[in-house]
Amino acid sequence: MIIGSSQMDDKTKWNSKYKKRLKEFTEPVPNARLLNLSHYLKGGKALDIACGLGGNSFFLAEKNYQVEAVDLSEAAIHYVQEQARKYQFQIDTKVCDLTKWNKLNWNPSSFDLVVMTYYLDRSLFPKVKDIVKENGYLFMETFYNSPKTVGKSVSSRYKLMSKELAAEFGDWTIHFFEENEQEGRQSIFCQKR
Repeated sequence: MIIGSSQMDDKTKWNSKYKKRLKEFTEPVPNARLLNLSHYLKGGKALDIACGLGGNSFFLAEKNYQVEAVDLSEAAIHYVQEQARKYQFQIDTKVCDLTKWNKLNWNPSSFDLVVMTYYLDRSLFPKVKDIVKENGYLFMETFYNSPKTVGKSVSSRYKLMSKELAAEFGDWTIHFFEENEQEGRQSIFCQKR
């Protein structure tokens, strides 16, 4: 099987990035906005999409979630596996290319919570909506086209438009929505009706 150069380049880039981070850091931390919303988090089954080094996964495991953590980077997933064993967290891990969602075998209405931070693939929105249980939650945060960050660091291709998540999940109950212009990030925490 020949892996497309784009996928291989992304995989190589993220493996390199996470290996570098592992040499430089102490331990991963959960997203600050997710942490502030912890009063909503009552346990169940959670999916951490593009989990990176697992800060959100570890936090959710501590909140009594059985977590499935997925990422393209073997280096990141290996670290999450090691930490899950070390701290006896209920975290199942999988190295996967999220652009091949159809191979992941997630059933409709199978997660109480889906978390996706700093990963944007709009084609996943309908799929995420499908796998969240009724009354389940989505937390998402990523870059957006803030007037203060236009042309800086991240390509506009990987940035949301203003209020895009609020519009996309407008038929859900939105408990938290924020656009931070200084940081150029958009966050949403919403519940499926």
